[in-house]
Amino acid sequence: MPDSATLNIERNGAICVIRLARPEKRNALDLATIAAIESYFTAPPSDVRVVVLTGTGEHFCAGLDLGDVRDADFMSGFRTTQAWHRAFAAMEYGTIPVIAALHGATIGGGLELASAAHIRIGGPSAFYALPEGQRGIFLGGGGSVRLPRLIGTARVMDLMLTGRVLDADAGHAAGITQYRADDPLALALELATAVAKNAPLSNLAILQALPRIGEGSRDAAFLTEAFVSSVVQSQPEAKERIRAFLERRAARLDAPG
Repeated sequence: MPDSATLNIERNGAICVIRLARPEKRNALDLATIAAIESYFTAPPSDVRVVVLTGTGEHFCAGLDLGDVRDADFMSGFRTTQAWHRAFAAMEYGTIPVIAALHGATIGGGLELASAAHIRIGGPSAFYALPEGQRGIFLGGGGSVRLPRLIGTARVMDLMLTGRVLDADAGHAAGITQYRADDPLALALELATAVAKNAPLSNLAILQALPRIGEGSRDAAFLTEAFVSSVVQSQPEAKERIRAFLERRAARLDAPG
């Protein structure tokens, strides 16, 4: 997929870097950007193993472009929300791991977008907020579903009611990010290189099965795990990787430090 008007897409081998490209709007998400996100993740290139998602300029994403909803009635607002849901679900439940490198404003819909990524890295300039209460609106990009699972309903409620802003360290402590780095893009690319080396079917199982196992009943979750585990480990690539480990041809894990 070539660059759209609102996304810059750059290939680096098996890694694709996607940059939100509306810096004059602090990368606020309009309908064209949402459609471009859905288009890419619905049918990504078959040889892309990992996507790194970030923003052009000083900010990751300042949320919804309010111009899109300024004169919205119920039905147009409902259709807009459904478009966001489709786009973010295509990313979260797609076939490619997504690592978000966050900097500057990561607020409102930008935080909803980040929550649909699989790994989030916060840089020193990153700050997080949910100003929907102050704007007279409500979360519409799936944030009311994803964010409570990350940071808890009480904290989401606090952010929405008060307009409180979390800096990079506070957001990391709250659980928004898994990593806090001085150079989030550099770390994202380093992690992407490691993730790209995984067996594709293992990555697919992690993206597709793990969230559903966590949200289902225990009996269904155990059965799902058994089926998925059996399918993945029966593949030729898995057998070769296991042999490499047993024959000491593969690196072993050591304690950090």
